[in-house]
Amino acid sequence: MENASEMAITQMRKSVEKLGSSTEKYKDPTLMRFLIARSMDADKAAKMFVQWQKWRASFVPNGVISDSEVPDELVGKKVFLQGLSTEGYPLVIVKASKHYPSKDQLQFKKFVVHLLDKAIASSIKAREVGNEKLMAILDLQQIGYKNVDARGLITGFQFLQAYYPERLHKLYILNMPRFFVSVWKIISRYLEKATLEKIMIVTNDEEARVFVREVGEETLPEEYGGRAELVAIQDVTSAFPPLEG
Repeated sequence: MENASEMAITQMRKSVEKLGSSTEKYKDPTLMRFLIARSMDADKAAKMFVQWQKWRASFVPNGVISDSEVPDELVGKKVFLQGLSTEGYPLVIVKASKHYPSKDQLQFKKFVVHLLDKAIASSIKAREVGNEKLMAILDLQQIGYKNVDARGLITGFQFLQAYYPERLHKLYILNMPRFFVSVWKIISRYLEKATLEKIMIVTNDEEARVFVREVGEETLPEEYGGRAELVAIQDVTSAFPPLEG
C-alpha cells in the first residue's frame, strides 16, 4: 500500500503527463523536491516541474554552463567552492566585497546557474540521486556601496526558488554592516517563507559557534574559524556529472 509521499509522487507523474511532458527519466527524490516546494500539491508541483524542464532546455541546452560562458564573473575570484560540510553538503562562499553589479545580466544569470550546478554536482558520488543540497556563506566583510547588488541577489534567490527547489540546505550571512540591513529588508520581500527559514544571519559569538560546528572546521577556511584554504570555484577542476535536465 502506498504511503502519502508515494501517492503524491504517483499523482504528480500523472499530472506532468497531462501537461504534455514526462517524468520517465527522473527518480522519486527529484520529484519530491518539487512536491515539498509546493506543499505536496501534486498539480502545482507538476506545473513547476514542467516550467523547470522548459527553462533548463532553453537556458542550459548543453547540460552545463562552461567557464568560457561566464569569463567576466569568474575574473574577480569572488566565489569559492570548498569541500563537504559536517553533514555532507558542498560549501559555496561568496565574498561580496569582490562583486560589482554586472552590466551583462544574461552572463550574470548564467553564472548563477554555473555556480549552483557545479556546487551541487561536486557532492555526487556516481549518479545524481535528485535530493542533493548545498550550503552557502554570503560574506559581507568590507562591502561598500559600490558592491551592493540587490538586483543580483534577488535574481539568485529567484533562480533558487523557481529552478532549484529544496537545493539550499542553509545560507549563513556573515559580517552584515548596519547600512546593509535596509537592503536586506528589500531583498527579503522576494523570498518565500521556506527560503527565509534556511537563512541565518550570524550576529553573535553563540551563533558563530553554531555556524562553525555545522559547517565543520575541515571545510571552513581559516578566516572563518576553520582549517581549510579558500578554493576559487574555477580552480576546482574535477570532472563532475551534469545535473538532470
